[in-house]
Amino acid sequence: FVLIGLVPFNFFALAWATGTNSILDNAALVKKVRFHREVIPLSVVLGNVIHFVIQMLLLLLLILFFVGVNRQWVWLPVVMGLEIVFVCGMALAFSALDVYYRDTRYVVESANLVLFWLVPIFYSFDQVPPDYRLLYELNPVAAVVLACRLIFLNGTAPPVSLLWKLTLVSFGALAGGFLLFGRMKKRFADYL
Repeated sequence: FVLIGLVPFNFFALAWATGTNSILDNAALVKKVRFHREVIPLSVVLGNVIHFVIQMLLLLLLILFFVGVNRQWVWLPVVMGLEIVFVCGMALAFSALDVYYRDTRYVVESANLVLFWLVPIFYSFDQVPPDYRLLYELNPVAAVVLACRLIFLNGTAPPVSLLWKLTLVSFGALAGGFLLFGRMKKRFADYL
């Protein structure tokens, strides 16, 4: 139960934090070589996907051993793909902000700590008060955890409404990340 929540959350937290630091960590490259700067945070997030896949395979082995396979596992690539899209958008936006405002990385670390307790990792989604459930479903990380638990433990497909919310928020974050990064990247060299 806890691992199903921890694996997606750990991917999100690590990819967001390392994506935020990516432009500053590669300042020399950004100053000297002309290329699409968006590649840096996206490559960092996609590099973290390798670790995520390995963790998911280990989790799948545990679930296979203790729970068994069900046909709803076909939803897993969709849910994980939407989480990756969301993290890419967050990494683009916050890596650009980190160039201008150097304390952004500390805000991200603090946000990850707060988010750890806001996402139902150690507690069930049923324990969330009904008034806050819509808000929890709009949080992409909580939505991914909920969808994974439904797929693995209940053997049911995630509700269509949850998938639509996750899709809208994920692609909205990606579009916002690209827009913000595009506006701010012109003066990166000045601030690095």
